[in-house]
Amino acid sequence: MIQRKRYIMIFLVLMTMLSINGCKKEESRLEDGFYTVEMSDYINGWKEFVTIRVSGSKIVTVEYNAKNSSGFIKSWDIPYMRNMLDKKGTYPNRYTRTYAADFLAAQSDKGIDAVSGASVSGGNFQKMASLLMEKARKGDDSLGIVETDQ
Repeated sequence: MIQRKRYIMIFLVLMTMLSINGCKKEESRLEDGFYTVEMSDYINGWKEFVTIRVSGSKIVTVEYNAKNSSGFIKSWDIPYMRNMLDKKGTYPNRYTRTYAADFLAAQSDKGIDAVSGASVSGGNFQKMASLLMEKARKGDDSLGIVETDQ
């Protein structure tokens, strides 16, 4: 009889652990769709944005870039790239892909390392990624805005 009670207790503990883990997974579930977040203001003429696509509750694509007031994309600006590479050792097409790839691999806004020479953009990316995760958990596909620190 004592051994039977022991088995029942073990079974109940395992079931409780599984149900708790199940709740945690459900809380972090991402809703399928497209989500976009951008900074509230232009910094040095550029407004950064991140767009993700979620499918099967996983982030499957990440686009991180910036645009000027006419809509021109920062990573297409070759003179800007050359100037930044000379001064900072990186350039938009490199660091935006690095941040996006880290976010995609992590499937989370946690653990994204800063890229040397692009730390301001890294801080902005971190804020935008956090809001994106929040919006994707809720299924809120409205445009998200992150306040620009200036």
